[in-house]
Amino acid sequence: MAKKKPKQQRPEKSPQGTRQSPRQPPLTDLLRVPGGERVDLSAYDAKATPGGPPDKAAGLVATTLMGERLADLQERLYAASTAGDRRRVLLVLQGMDTSGKGGTVKHVIGLFNPSGCRIRSFKTPTAEERKHPFLWRIMRGLPEPGEIGIFDRSHYEDVLIARVRRLAPHGQLSRRYSQINRFEKTLADDGVTVVKVFLHISYEQQRRRLLERLDNPEKHWKFNPGDIEERALWPAYQEAYELALRRCSTGSAPWFLVPADRKWYRDWAISKLLLEHLEGLDPQYPKADFDVPECRARLLDMA
Repeated sequence: MAKKKPKQQRPEKSPQGTRQSPRQPPLTDLLRVPGGERVDLSAYDAKATPGGPPDKAAGLVATTLMGERLADLQERLYAASTAGDRRRVLLVLQGMDTSGKGGTVKHVIGLFNPSGCRIRSFKTPTAEERKHPFLWRIMRGLPEPGEIGIFDRSHYEDVLIARVRRLAPHGQLSRRYSQINRFEKTLADDGVTVVKVFLHISYEQQRRRLLERLDNPEKHWKFNPGDIEERALWPAYQEAYELALRRCSTGSAPWFLVPADRKWYRDWAISKLLLEHLEGLDPQYPKADFDVPECRARLLDMA
């Protein structure tokens, strides 16, 4: 992750002695939240672009260019599932209002074939959902083998808004962190690659985006007066996120902190994170379980 005022790397010298840009580490390394360590969100610059293209124009081009590779890997992942491969990917998006969860679904997931995606948005629990343990509705929304699942908000709402609004006893909230870790470990063991992204937006940028919604009649539908009340609880939400990031960034399912003040960087970074994870899975097309030459000959012999 890029903290404020990161040290600048010195360019390496090529064998000929000319300067060249240093090789960037994987974005998964740059943005990963260290598990178990104290997290101070105020130390991270929401306008930063760690590992990213030099500017917006380059970022938009780079994101578009990733589309073909992402679509190819998605198809291979789905094809592998037809031969019994149980692997799938789950992208979990969390962040304050206006941080870009919906925008990510629109711009990043738009690079994939929608028929292979399963998108779920977890709002206030319904009466039916409240009858069950908090993970019940989450399990019902998980992607099937070969799919890419996207959670717009998730089971973390039950240790975020539930903590800030005191919707559950303190002891129950404390137990939920370990329950979440065990749950995510079982997902990983069952072939689910969990990519958890915290969209880190600044207090000032959120104000600008809320004002944009109020100043544009075509965006009034996106504004809720309750957003102002939630904004007043910003410090409490930041503390709740810091605790969730610290306690639930594990080897099985680490958190990634994506600076979200710049929408173009947000979209590029999440696309890149998904690309790195899919390339790590390296799904393969299954081999034919039939006689290809014989079928081809039969087809050619048909009138």
